[in-house]
Amino acid sequence: MTNREDLLPPELLDGLDVDEASPVSGGDISTALRLDTPGGPLFAKVHDAPTPGMFEREAAGLRALAAHAPQGIRVPRVLREHPHGLILEWIETGGRRDTRTEQAFGRGLAHLHRTTNPTFGGLDGAKHGYIGSAQVDLTPSDDWVEFYVERRVSPLIDRAVRAGRLDPQARELFDSLRPRAAELCGPAEPPALIHGDLWAGNRLVDRGGVNWLIDPSVHWAHREVDLAMMQLFGGFDPHCFATYDEVYPLAEGSRDRVQWYQLTPLLVHAVLFGGHYGDACMRVLRHYA
Repeated sequence: MTNREDLLPPELLDGLDVDEASPVSGGDISTALRLDTPGGPLFAKVHDAPTPGMFEREAAGLRALAAHAPQGIRVPRVLREHPHGLILEWIETGGRRDTRTEQAFGRGLAHLHRTTNPTFGGLDGAKHGYIGSAQVDLTPSDDWVEFYVERRVSPLIDRAVRAGRLDPQARELFDSLRPRAAELCGPAEPPALIHGDLWAGNRLVDRGGVNWLIDPSVHWAHREVDLAMMQLFGGFDPHCFATYDEVYPLAEGSRDRVQWYQLTPLLVHAVLFGGHYGDACMRVLRHYA
């Protein structure tokens, strides 16, 4: 294995007796490392030029999830925090996903989503956050429709169009949907504590069969945002969704809103990666137009 302690800010290592630092998977945006210490392995993620506050917001999100995580879901402890990286509890992955783990995850997520707040938006009133490395507006709002339309989807459409990664017609299509925004967003619900970037890669199963949440974009939002993201790239069993709905039934018409709430991750992917994601955004907009 290769020792890569040189990638870590000295402040993150202060007081730690690291025998070995070796690259591991999970570093799509940041560099991911396993730190072997006499007390056991730790996980580190670092970036030499992160966007301001990126690791601070991730650490805050992990702590918020940990504070409210129900039985059946765990969250790695934040052991060290620095503007250029984090050191977290190590998760020994490799557990098999089966009916039991899927039901436990669906049940746990439903209970997590029952954690509510007076307003939508950032934790502790934070005005911005990140989905991956894309900054998003989290200025608190009492109005979910306004938050989702004006502070989330509309700015992301503008950014994707400016970057040349989305057909400019997207703006016209989206504007045609504004009069129906309240209908498209569904019945009013209290702001829920959501993971915010809940694709299958951000849910791990350890060797003991316990579910873990990692790499969050935590904020207060409509709970269907998490469920829509879970269905975008696959990786979650039908038992998971069925158990969720038993514990915390979804409002009527939720199936019709899945693509609507997939607009955010699709737009983020269009901004960050381009490719076919811009076309996927256009298909969603045309679906509802």
